[in-house]
Amino acid sequence: MNHSSDQERKSLSDSLRVLIKGTLDPIAAFTLRLGLTPNAVTLIGLFGHIVGAVLLGFGYITWGGIVILIMAPIDVLDGAMARLQGKPTPFGAFLDSVSDRYEELFIFGGLLYYFLQLGDWVSCIIIYVAAAGSLLVSYIRSRAEAVNFSAKVGLLTRFERYLILIPALILNYPMVAIWILAVLTNFTALQRIWYVSRQANKIK
Repeated sequence: MNHSSDQERKSLSDSLRVLIKGTLDPIAAFTLRLGLTPNAVTLIGLFGHIVGAVLLGFGYITWGGIVILIMAPIDVLDGAMARLQGKPTPFGAFLDSVSDRYEELFIFGGLLYYFLQLGDWVSCIIIYVAAAGSLLVSYIRSRAEAVNFSAKVGLLTRFERYLILIPALILNYPMVAIWILAVLTNFTALQRIWYVSRQANKIK
């Protein structure tokens, strides 16, 4: 039994998936005709994020942002491919989720390396805080769902995090986005903890 409210707000990413479904499905079908599997596309996205992170680490912030912008839509493409195949698998969902976490960590790692070379310790600490908050947002949802609660609420899902981060990278103002993420990801984590606690209190 899931204890979430029937009125739980859809995230921006959930709404966007519905909105672009008509555009995404033909692209997913074409990708399948090329012989690619959903898991292969997931790994291509992961590799692309690694390339983007390396560019960030060496100070090519704008180019890193452009590469990540190109790779980001793959996050929804692999899921659409699996759905069109009619056989989404538990391992595919697992691989997609793990890859998402690695992709974000690679981005933060690239920025951390860059600012370490500059000796900018304040920025390094803020990057760490932003990375921790981003992971916690996802981890709290995962743990909540494992014990039959829901935790989809909150300001910054992965889509919203990318919506803040990618333009700042392309415009070469990475720390503007990182400061926002450092504050709002941790706020989102607290929102989700509070939301789960409310559900738990209702069944006492």
